[in-house]
Amino acid sequence: MVSNSPLITVVIPVYNGAKTIAETITSVLEQSLRDFELLVINDGSTDNTIEVVQGFKDNRIRLLTYSNAGLAASRNRGIQQSCCDLISFIDADDLWTTTKLEDQLLALRRQSCASVAYSWTDCVNQSGIFFRRGSHISAEGNVYERLLMGNFIDSGSNALFRKSVFEAVGQFDTALKAAEDWDMFLRIAADHRFVSISEVQVLYRLSSQSMSANLYRQEQESLKVLNKAFACKPKLSWRSRRKSLAQLYRYLTYKALENCSTKEQASVAGRYLFQSVFQDPRQLRPLRLFGSQLSEIVKVLAD
Repeated sequence: MVSNSPLITVVIPVYNGAKTIAETITSVLEQSLRDFELLVINDGSTDNTIEVVQGFKDNRIRLLTYSNAGLAASRNRGIQQSCCDLISFIDADDLWTTTKLEDQLLALRRQSCASVAYSWTDCVNQSGIFFRRGSHISAEGNVYERLLMGNFIDSGSNALFRKSVFEAVGQFDTALKAAEDWDMFLRIAADHRFVSISEVQVLYRLSSQSMSANLYRQEQESLKVLNKAFACKPKLSWRSRRKSLAQLYRYLTYKALENCSTKEQASVAGRYLFQSVFQDPRQLRPLRLFGSQLSEIVKVLAD
């Protein structure tokens, strides 16, 4: 039974997501915790997204249509329309396991000082088949410096937030065209505590059209996020800043090598690898950390 005042708002931002949103909505509706409202924020879709959403007959779903403004703006619209004290976001091609909301809610209740609960993530391909594991990191409490080393929460489809944190830190940065979820986690982590569920409960769908596939944009927007974070923490050590940049370029190296088949792609991966080592030469100790990456780049360049 769903109460008149649900516990949680779930927000699905969607732009032309007709091919995947039905599966995403189903994974939300099948949650073991039933007491939520589901806001589908249609960001000016031009395909049949609206028809797909309207095909679901569930009074927890509200479909709200706006002109196209981007992912961050759609999440902000969800925050503004939410009637609950807790809020979670899921992109229109990602999936949740059935106990995701329930487990995260229990975690926040157990640790009342925490403002964000998150779970582990695995990545799936366009057919929903396992592709690779996510970060699987269980950092708790003050996670700010750990977040500077990379977005171990993995995506904006993961966390359950106390809505009050958005009153404290502001909403998603609409000027960012990627990494806006990492930016939000960092802004929250500066003064709020996190709690984790050490279980895979989020399935992040990889595709050639996903934001993470555009590496140049990912690089530029991630650098903006880090520069904002450094500015907010002026006492952060020089070594921590360099290590953070090194970890960013190490991540980009891995992403560049995921589908590395041309000399141009290998050249990009090589540039990212150079930047990672340049920012923190200690990463070459031991050399095996980059041995496989170097071998892959050399192999493609030699073909």
